[in-house]
Amino acid sequence: MIHRFDVVVMGSGLAGMSLAVRMARHGSVALVTKRQLEESNTNYAQGGIATVLSETDSFEAHVHDTLVAGAGLCLERIVRLVVEGGPERIQELIDWGVRFSQSEKDGKLDFDLTREGGHTERRVLHAGDITGREVVRALSRAVREHPNIEIYENHIAVDLITRRKTLRQTASDDRCLGAYVLDIAGQRVETFLGNAVVLATGGAGKVYLYTSNPDVATGDGVAMAHRAGAKVANMEFYQFHPTCLYHPAAKSFLISEALRGEGGILRRMDGTAFMADYHEMKDLAPRDIVARAIDSELKKTGNDHVTLDMTHLDGEFLARRFPNIHGTCMQFGVDMRERPIPVVPAAHYMVGGVVTDDRGRTNLPGLYACGEVSCTGLHGANRLASNSLLEATVISYRLYEALSEGVPPLPDGVPVPEWDPGKAKNPDELVIVSQNWDEIRRFMWN
Repeated sequence: MIHRFDVVVMGSGLAGMSLAVRMARHGSVALVTKRQLEESNTNYAQGGIATVLSETDSFEAHVHDTLVAGAGLCLERIVRLVVEGGPERIQELIDWGVRFSQSEKDGKLDFDLTREGGHTERRVLHAGDITGREVVRALSRAVREHPNIEIYENHIAVDLITRRKTLRQTASDDRCLGAYVLDIAGQRVETFLGNAVVLATGGAGKVYLYTSNPDVATGDGVAMAHRAGAKVANMEFYQFHPTCLYHPAAKSFLISEALRGEGGILRRMDGTAFMADYHEMKDLAPRDIVARAIDSELKKTGNDHVTLDMTHLDGEFLARRFPNIHGTCMQFGVDMRERPIPVVPAAHYMVGGVVTDDRGRTNLPGLYACGEVSCTGLHGANRLASNSLLEATVISYRLYEALSEGVPPLPDGVPVPEWDPGKAKNPDELVIVSQNWDEIRRFMWN
């Protein structure tokens, strides 16, 4: 079966859904996602979106913090562009119905800004401790209600269709034409063609044994782009979040950096704090430094985890400010108001990815990328906390602007062949696939 659209978007996080809603104003959009529409890395983002909204803050300060966290490898022009584009995109999210947390200041309600590691100011806009879930709630409603968007849930993109690879044309004539997509329920591979093909497929955390990411984060987008001839860069930089809940029954549950922003202290098992030994910002150092510090402590002591201590803070405030984290920890017998939370680092964010310019364009005509799957140069060697959702909405908007200016349509009658499985066949025992997958994840972790 062949589907043809003006734009084919693969991925349903903030980058993919926001782009789909915008592009639907101008034509037909296919939104392809491997699980339900709401299942993405965005949905699990707790902390928030970093942007300059306070009178005490400035674009220069946000740019500085981003450059420092990126260890000298950020592209400053991209950093400035993204930082300065933040406030307008926040207003767009609000217009779509996103409800950010507010607090009373001087008798007036204003945005409740928090602070996270690497930030010198309170600039992280949040919705309680379920910011991503709130963003997804608003955007998924906008997507489902738009008549120009066709949603393909439980569909997995298998490979990109290009002139060179699929039609055996010369590299000089190369262009991305679409993608082969597996319909999981129907167990058939279908053909999706589009004037523009957009990767918004997120990261690859599930290739590591321990990760904060959901099962959908398997790096499909980068792999497909690489096979198609698109440039990929900085894949050696994978960010590990310092604090995931350590419990045998807890799967991929993140303990937000915002807890340390509100005063949480990392401690060894003997109760002593240790971050002062590693960085002048102590527990608010950039993520890569904190994660390496914890790893160093675990190797020195032989312990399985460290703890994040919140017991010196007001218990009512903690339960009110972090209801999701508090409730989840309570399910595993940890009351963070009374005892420290056991935490360990875990794979969190793919810093590298498919190389794009500041408008989401790759080196392969017809192929675009935005969000975690892309590599714009914003993050350098390490992402500043809460800059990911910021980049997703700013760059996807700039991509929308670029596509709105027009893209060459696919020529009529393009002879795209049906999917050829080659020598692939269904395994007699799925346990073999599971064993191979587990071995890869352990290899990546070690």
